[in-house]
Order: sequence, then C-alpha cells, then structure tokens
Amino acid sequence: MARIFDLSQEEEIKGFRLGENKILDENNKKILLDSIRSIKDFPKAGIIFKDITTLLNNKEAFQILMNHLEDRYKSYNLDYIAGIDSRGFIFAAALADRLKVGFVPVRKKGKLPSTTVCEKYELEYGFDEVELHLDAFNNQKNVNILLIDDIIVSGGTAYAAANLIKKLDVNLVEMCFLMNIHILEGAKKLREVAPVYSVLEI
Repeated sequence: MARIFDLSQEEEIKGFRLGENKILDENNKKILLDSIRSIKDFPKAGIIFKDITTLLNNKEAFQILMNHLEDRYKSYNLDYIAGIDSRGFIFAAALADRLKVGFVPVRKKGKLPSTTVCEKYELEYGFDEVELHLDAFNNQKNVNILLIDDIIVSGGTAYAAANLIKKLDVNLVEMCFLMNIHILEGAKKLREVAPVYSVLEI
C-alpha cells in the first residue's frame, strides 16, 4: 500500500519537521490571489485559465511569493530545486538563486540534448512524457531535492516528474505549488509520492 504524506504529520526528514513548516498568512494570500487573472474558455470552452503572468509582472506580489518560499525552504538543507516545464522553471530558478543551490529543469520529451531518463504520464487522450538528464544532479546520490510547479490540476505531470526524480536515487523532500485546485484531488495522488505544499488553495 502506498504511503500517504500529510503536512500535519510530525515526521522528521533530513533534520526538519513537517509540522513546523511555514505557511503564508491570509492577507498575503489575498494579495497573491488578487494578482492572478482568470480567463474564461481558455484554452477551450468551459475552462477557466489561471494566468500567472499578472502575478509575475506585479513586483509586490512576486516579491511576497518569493520571500515566502525563501523563508519556508531555507532550513530544508536543499541541494537542488527542480522545476517542471515550463512555468515551474520561473519559480524554481528564482528560488534556487536565493538559496544558492542548483536548478534542474524537468522537460517535456525531446527537449534535452544529452542522455536522459524519462517517465510517462496519462493524458485525457493518450500519453506524454517528461525527462531529466541522467546527470541532472551531478551523479550525486541521496541529495535533497525540492520540486516546483505552478498549479496542481490532475497532478499527472507532477506525479511523473516526482517518480522520475526518485529514479536517480535522490531525496525528494517536498513538492511545492503556487496553486492547488482542491476539488480535483490531484494533491491527494501526489502525497503518495512525497509531501505536498501549496501556497494557495482555490
């Protein structure tokens, strides 16, 4: 049976306790939510698309988010931060710079030039794949990795990315997202693999 990770559990992982992790206060959550634009019927009818470009070009909102992520993860003893193609790159690279650790891109199939490992995930119709360079973590084992993306919908891409990272014998200490669409229960699936933190629940 798969183990379910829950942020309420008092588990010790590499010198920090999940129950003591920092979350964003309600006032700053509102600032972030208000900065994200909702666009109806994009990319197809019936979908409300959450456009984060309006958060990124809002210097106050972006700074609030990055200050929070830095404050939360500075005690995690991270070695690398991985970001999922493509919007995950923005937050992962910015945070890696702040924490002075390496940034690793998890890319869609066919985008990486050197030897890769890959993981398939299911779409509504068919399958897709994500890839990592085989030496993405400089051939180091048991180093601490944080995985970042912008939003949890079904969780399929992040689930594949998490399994891919674990193929390289490293410690995936947490998966972090800007937003979680809680009604779709994608986060529940992801907690089978590693702890999950979402800054905003929508």
